[in-house]
Amino acid sequence: MKKDDFITNIAEKHDITKKKAKEVFDGIFEEIREVLDKDDKLTVRNFGTFKTSHRSARKGRNPQTGEEIQIPARKVAKFKASNSLKDYLN
Repeated sequence: MKKDDFITNIAEKHDITKKKAKEVFDGIFEEIREVLDKDDKLTVRNFGTFKTSHRSARKGRNPQTGEEIQIPARKVAKFKASNSLKDYLN
């Protein structure tokens, strides 16, 4: 499912305009980005947890040339599904 299809479903199910549904959808994900940018975590009960993790700098290898390269440290986003979401899907 694509973002536009998802927004259309939200608008139809909740009897709101697609414009309003898109504003809410975009607002939710903007807030999640801001939480993760602060290295905080967001737990949505019965759904899961969004959090950041830090990866250390490390050495890697270019698969085409075999040349050793330095991979910089970085911050990555992670999502862990709750047990109730896992149960629902299975």
